[in-house]
Amino acid sequence: MGTADSSPRDAAKPFYGPFRSGLRRFVFFFSVFVVNVIASLWLADLFWHMGMHRAHYAMLVCFFILNGLLVLGSFHAIFGFFDILAGKKRSVRIMELAEGKQGPLAKRFAVVMPVYNEDSVKTCGRIEAIYRSIEATGHLDSFDFFILSDTRDLDLWVLEETAWTNLCRQLGAFGRIYYRRRRTNENRKAGNIGDFVRTWGGGYEGMLVLDADSLMDGGDIVNMARVMEAYPRLGILQTPPKLIRGSSVFTRLQQFAMRLYGPLFIRGLNFWQLGGGSYWGHNALIRVKPFSEFCELPALPGREPFGGRILSHDFVEAALMVSEGWEVWLAWDIAGTYEEAPPTLADHLIRDRRWCQGNLQHLWLIFARKLPLTVRMHLFMGIMAYLGSPLWFFFLLQGTWLAWDREHSHLSQLPFENVVFRLFHINVTEQSLILTGAVFTLLFLPKILAFCGAILVPSIRRSFGGIIPLCVGLVFETLISILLAPCMMASHSLMVLSIVLGKAVGWGNQNRETDGTTWSDAARFHAFPTLLGIVWSVVAIKIGWIFAAWMSPILIGLILCIPVSVFTSRVRLGKALARYKILSTPEELSPPPVVLLADAAKAAVDPALDAGVKNRTGLIAAVVDPYVNSVHVTLLEFSELSQEEQDIAERCLTEGPSALTKNELSDLLYLAPAMLLMHRAVWVRPAEGIHPIWTEAVESYRRRLDPPTA
Repeated sequence: MGTADSSPRDAAKPFYGPFRSGLRRFVFFFSVFVVNVIASLWLADLFWHMGMHRAHYAMLVCFFILNGLLVLGSFHAIFGFFDILAGKKRSVRIMELAEGKQGPLAKRFAVVMPVYNEDSVKTCGRIEAIYRSIEATGHLDSFDFFILSDTRDLDLWVLEETAWTNLCRQLGAFGRIYYRRRRTNENRKAGNIGDFVRTWGGGYEGMLVLDADSLMDGGDIVNMARVMEAYPRLGILQTPPKLIRGSSVFTRLQQFAMRLYGPLFIRGLNFWQLGGGSYWGHNALIRVKPFSEFCELPALPGREPFGGRILSHDFVEAALMVSEGWEVWLAWDIAGTYEEAPPTLADHLIRDRRWCQGNLQHLWLIFARKLPLTVRMHLFMGIMAYLGSPLWFFFLLQGTWLAWDREHSHLSQLPFENVVFRLFHINVTEQSLILTGAVFTLLFLPKILAFCGAILVPSIRRSFGGIIPLCVGLVFETLISILLAPCMMASHSLMVLSIVLGKAVGWGNQNRETDGTTWSDAARFHAFPTLLGIVWSVVAIKIGWIFAAWMSPILIGLILCIPVSVFTSRVRLGKALARYKILSTPEELSPPPVVLLADAAKAAVDPALDAGVKNRTGLIAAVVDPYVNSVHVTLLEFSELSQEEQDIAERCLTEGPSALTKNELSDLLYLAPAMLLMHRAVWVRPAEGIHPIWTEAVESYRRRLDPPTA
């Protein structure tokens, strides 16, 4: 438990009162419940009229859950649409606390970027852009920056050090931008942030947590800090990042959909969650002290995948904050917050595998004591984001079994007189069409509302490239989404099954750039959905052409998932669409200043300090290059060199790095005396006394790095 002085309950009046918050939540969830119950009873009545079958009972349970999720999502868009119509002044906005505020910030804040096997030049480029953007506001003195490395690749480790040093030299930012690499990366990203909080967190009121692909506008960051200073009850301030820099068809589809439909869902989410929001792991400002006191995550009972360390730590950290009386708000009106997305469907599903395991671990927590309703709802929605797929799969299987049984049993069905027929005189066909129409309306209503809003507002319409690119983009995104949905269903179902069977996921670095998925990789990755679609199609045709036609959107999506995955991964096709402004977004057509700063960032690159030169890359440069060696050694703590460690260093010199294990090389890189010893040896010893890899590196200094001019 935290100390008394850290409790927010008496620190300030709530920004939005508990009665009004409760009323909003009641209206929202009661509306969702009523619509779902009506639809479920309508289907039950339809089944009763057709004559109840054993499959109907399971289908009703699945429908109640799946339709509830559909109604929940659609009502986020509906409530968000009306919230937008009400106007900005009548909406609940935590950021209004920063309006009219001037003068320097009273507290200090940290900008922290955890990295894991990332491109160090691009990572430092994003730090440079944020640094310059905050500097332009005149409030740079209130911020420090931390690159928190968990990188395991030894060459990338050295590249990170040189990029950071160049960045600090070019910006004059030594003592303001810091770099730290953990020797052991326990508990992944949550452990990385936790290590920062324990080591440096006491010097800061709040920390802005970024991902390696995050960008944020400096003015917005300063305003977020002002809100945290003005409102003592605020624990976490989450922003809704926009996707940028999409080059493949897949990423362009994602960023177009998020940019067009996203504002509706964000406003609808804010309508009911208010101060009981969630934390998405990045692009959020966190108050350090309560985070330190309440958000130390325990290990779950048992082993992975359901036990062990919590992977989706962000939801849990927000839950702990809210349960202790701190408020977590969504700053929906922050415009300058950005991130990038996985470039292909395969990369997206690889990332989803980690999220799936992490979200399913929340089954341990959703019924825990002291958790408010909003927290339980966030955990529930996160869990059902993945459990919904196997439920949908099971629902479709039950429907197929029902159709097969009725087609091949040759028994006549005795219809029962149902309630709907008695009340409205609607036959079974009309009743089925009405339910189908209602479901499809809920499914496509968010797209329709967002499209109408964009078309009717000239500034929004122009920001997406005009009416024709917007219309074409909407149709194209809808068709591809229909094709992708069955593949996602099958893939998520496999993920859930593998987790249930006890297969835990590893911690791999995220692929942010690629030139497309190969046909062989797509065939290997999507073999199950494709085979499933072929077999299911045969069964559907044997049942009857009417049933096959009814199932065709699902079956076509499964069968075509390999070519769809390949073609949506292609950058050249994405660029072709971009030329005609199809799937374009406002940030693509009119790049924000911080994005332009990141595109132009070059401070991390300097030929005088470069660990990426041919024949002396990474680890080799840390031994051979005088400048790289001195930078690396400066960042190490001094230690005495044992005889065993001297022997390992000597073996590295004579037999080359490949003769050592990765752990031995890592240990050497942490030993300042060993690095100095090897550096002197490669320059002083005759070539016959050291491995050729070192002599080639030394020889490379005698050759021109730039091509001579005529």
